[in-house]
Amino acid sequence: MPDLLATYRLQLTPELNFAAVRELVPYLRDLGVSHLYLSPSLQARSGSTHGYDVVDPTKISDNLGGEAAFRELAGAGLGIVLDIVPNHMGTGDENRWWSDPELKARFFDVDPETGHYRRFFDIDDLAALRQEDDEVFRVTHEKVLALVEEGLVDGLRVDHPDGLADPAGYLRKLRDAGARHVWVEKILHPGEPMRDWPVDGTVGYEFLNDVQALFVDPAAEAQLTELWSELDGDARPFEEVALEAQIEQATTTFAREVARLRNLLDVPGIADALAALPIYRTYVEPWSGRVEPADRAAIAAAGVDEALARVLALEERGHDEFVTRFQQTSPPITAKGVEDTAFYRYNRLLALNEVGGDPARFGIGVDEFHAANEERATRFPYGLLVTQTHDTKRSGDTRARIGVLSELPEDWRHAVHRWREITADLRARHGDAPDANEEYLIYQTLVGAHPISAERLGEYLEKALREAKRNTTWVDQDHDYEGRVIGFARALLTHEAFQADFAPFAERVAELGRRSALRQLLLKLTVPGLPDVYQGDELEALALVDPDTRRPVDWAARREALDALRGGAAPSPETMKMFLILRALELRARRPECFDERGGYGRLDAGPGVCAFTRGDGAIAVVVPVRDWTHATVAGLEGTWHDVLAGADVTLEPDAPVARLVGEHGFVLLERR
Repeated sequence: MPDLLATYRLQLTPELNFAAVRELVPYLRDLGVSHLYLSPSLQARSGSTHGYDVVDPTKISDNLGGEAAFRELAGAGLGIVLDIVPNHMGTGDENRWWSDPELKARFFDVDPETGHYRRFFDIDDLAALRQEDDEVFRVTHEKVLALVEEGLVDGLRVDHPDGLADPAGYLRKLRDAGARHVWVEKILHPGEPMRDWPVDGTVGYEFLNDVQALFVDPAAEAQLTELWSELDGDARPFEEVALEAQIEQATTTFAREVARLRNLLDVPGIADALAALPIYRTYVEPWSGRVEPADRAAIAAAGVDEALARVLALEERGHDEFVTRFQQTSPPITAKGVEDTAFYRYNRLLALNEVGGDPARFGIGVDEFHAANEERATRFPYGLLVTQTHDTKRSGDTRARIGVLSELPEDWRHAVHRWREITADLRARHGDAPDANEEYLIYQTLVGAHPISAERLGEYLEKALREAKRNTTWVDQDHDYEGRVIGFARALLTHEAFQADFAPFAERVAELGRRSALRQLLLKLTVPGLPDVYQGDELEALALVDPDTRRPVDWAARREALDALRGGAAPSPETMKMFLILRALELRARRPECFDERGGYGRLDAGPGVCAFTRGDGAIAVVVPVRDWTHATVAGLEGTWHDVLAGADVTLEPDAPVARLVGEHGFVLLERR
C-alpha cells in the first residue's frame, strides 16, 4: 500500500469511467497525490449518474467498465480509497434482493404491517438496509472486503453511517474484517467531538467550516446582521429559523417516519424532539444499555417531554425498537431541515451556510483554530481535510470570495443598496420578483461565482428557490414565480448600468478571495490530517451546489499547466493553486514523518492575527496571516530555513517580522535546514 500522503476525489460517470481515470493517473501522480478517492463503484441502477443507488453490491459496476477495468486502474500506480454505501440500495427489478419478497423482508427495513419502508432521507426509490443483521453485512460487503484483502483498495469512505441502527458496531465489523483505513461521512456540529469509533476520522467538513470561519472577520457581524435583517425583515437568529424548518420537515416530509415511531410509543412531542435535537443523532445502545454523557446532554438540550426523555436515555426500558428508530430518523430531519431548507432561507453570509456548518457562528479566532488542529493531531492524524466535495453548497474558491465580504462590510452594504436602486425597474418588469431575501442571495452568488453563464445561474436558482420552500417548492412548483426570479437574475448579466457598478466590485472581491482561498489551501495541505483535492480544484474552481460541482473538467488544461510548473515556469495567478499543491505535496512525500501520526502540532506565537505553527518537532513551519497582521512578528523560528515556495534559503532571527517573512505570496512554508 502506498503511504497516505493526499487523496484526489473523483466523481465517476460512464464518461469518467475506470479506463478514463487510468489515463489520468500519470498526471495525478505528477501532481503529488498518493490515492484516488473514488465515488461508489459497485453496480448501480441503469442510467445512474452518481453510483449511490447500488442495486448489486456483489459486483463492480459494468457502467464504469467492470471488474477487469477496475483492476487495471488499481494497478496503475496510485492507491484507491473507495466510497461505499451501506445504509441503502436502489429499489426496482434490477435489485434481486428487493424484487424477491423473502429477501426483501430480510435485507430491508420494511414495516410488515403497512409495507412502509425506511428511506434514505426523503427519496422513495432508495430503501434502507438492515446492516445490523450479520448476513446482510456479509452479502453487501463481500466484494468490497475481498478487494481490501487483495490489496486493490486501501481505504473505505462510509456514506451516511448515521442512518444505521448501530454505527459503532458496524464500523467494528469493518475493522475486524480487515478494513484498516476507514473514513465516515459524519456531520459534526461545531464543537461536537467525534465519538471513539474505529476510524481514521471524518470526511472533513469540520475542517472546511473551521478554515473558512478563520477568514471571516467577527468584527463585521453586527453590520452584516443589520443589513440582512433590513432586507429580509426577519430579525430572528439562525437557530430559530433552523428549528422552524426542522419542525416543518418532521411534520410533512417525514410524517410517515414519525407515524411509525408513534405506533411504537404513543407519547407527546416526538416530532418536536426530532427537530430540537442539537446534534444529528444520539448513539444510545439499547442492546448494551450504554448511554454516554454526550447523549444525555443532547436529550436534555432538546427540551423533550419528560416521559420521552426517559425512554431515549434508557431510564425506562422496553422500548428498544423505538429508541433505535428515533436515532435513525433525526439525521434526515436535521439535514433536510437545516442544510436543505434553512441554509437557503437565512442568507446573512452564504460562506457560512455549508454542510456541517453553523451560520450563527460568525468567524473563529486563531486560538480556536489551533485547538481544533491539536485535537486532530492527537485523535485523528489521518482524518480527511477538504475545502470542497461533491456535496458542498459551494466550491472553496466561491466560498472564499463570499467570506471576504466580511472584510468589506460597509462597502458591501452600500453596493447592495446601489444595486437594488439600479435594478428597481428590472424587478418591476418581472412582477416584483425576486423578493429582497432572494435578491440578496443572487448578489452574493454573483460575487462568489463571477463570471457565470446565464444557464448555470438559472439552474442554481431553480434549486435554491425550491430548497428554501418559501415561494416555490419541489413538491408544489410555482414555475411562473421561478421564471420571473430567474429572468431577473439572468437580465443582470447584461444590464449595463448594473454591470458598470458590479464588475469593478466583483473583481476587487475576486482578488481578495483568491488570497483567502490560497491561505486556506496551504492550511489544508499542512495541518494534521490527510488533504483531499476535489476533481479539477487544483485550478480556480468557481462552482455552486450539485450538479454544478460535477461539471466536466478540462484535464488537458491542467496537464499543460502542471507540465509547465514542473518544467520550471513561474506560477501565474491562474496556476498558483496548482503550484502550492505541487510544492506542498512534494514536501509531504519528502518528509512524511512530519505530517503523519508522528508529526505533532506546535503553536507559534505570532499574535491573534496570524496562524503560525510547526510540524515534525519544528522541522516544518507554516505562517499564514489572517487579519491585522501588518506589524506582527513570529517567535521561535530563529535559524536557517528553506522557503519551499520561493526555493531559497532564509536566515531568521527571533521575533521575525511577518510582513517580511511571507513575501510576495502572502504566506510561507518553511523547511528547516
